[in-house]
Amino acid sequence: MKNTQKHLFQLATVLACAFMSCAHAQTSAEQQKAMTPQDVLDDLMSGNERFVKNQLKSTSADIVKSRKVTALGQYPKAVILSCLDSRVPVELVFDQEIGDVFVGRVAGNIENEDQLGSMEFATKLAGSKLVMVLGHSNCGAVKGACDGAKLENLTALLGKIQPAVDAVKDVEGERNSSNKKFVARVVEENARQTVKDIRKKSKTLATLEKEGKIKIVGAVYDLETGKVQLLD
Repeated sequence: MKNTQKHLFQLATVLACAFMSCAHAQTSAEQQKAMTPQDVLDDLMSGNERFVKNQLKSTSADIVKSRKVTALGQYPKAVILSCLDSRVPVELVFDQEIGDVFVGRVAGNIENEDQLGSMEFATKLAGSKLVMVLGHSNCGAVKGACDGAKLENLTALLGKIQPAVDAVKDVEGERNSSNKKFVARVVEENARQTVKDIRKKSKTLATLEKEGKIKIVGAVYDLETGKVQLLD
């Protein structure tokens, strides 16, 4: 009887450890504080690898639990500026739970005063360690800028992407949305320029980065493969 109980206890311990290792809990205050900016970036990229391989840790049970726990507070580890595009579900792309990341969305993932203020809140006040600008392949806003499209308020938004269009020089073929290589290069350049603009326009974010408290990075998401590629 004693041996049976011992074996049952050992089995329960193994199962509990396995469950704990597989469970994907949302970021806690202690975890947020302990993580370095590089830790956060590594965590997001590992999550993207799971997304690409269709091996997400998140389950419906995790979502229900996260929803209840985060109602009491939030400790996101990153703030991600993404395009408005419906095909870029940011939390899923990085396999993150409710409460793990702040997400700002605007067509063409361009920065403005509101987005910058949101990033300052996320990092300086709420403790996030990473700022990521996430562009994506086949971006409609970038295509519109490449074609010089105009439509009421959209015209001004596309004008903010125009510097990236102008900066891409060494691509053969037409300089419009019919040239896939040109569009792809503008998508990358636009993300890079947004990163530069963030550093230039926000002393708060630039200082936090210089002090090593945050990282500011650019990346591009591939709509077909689901892969996120970090930019230099």
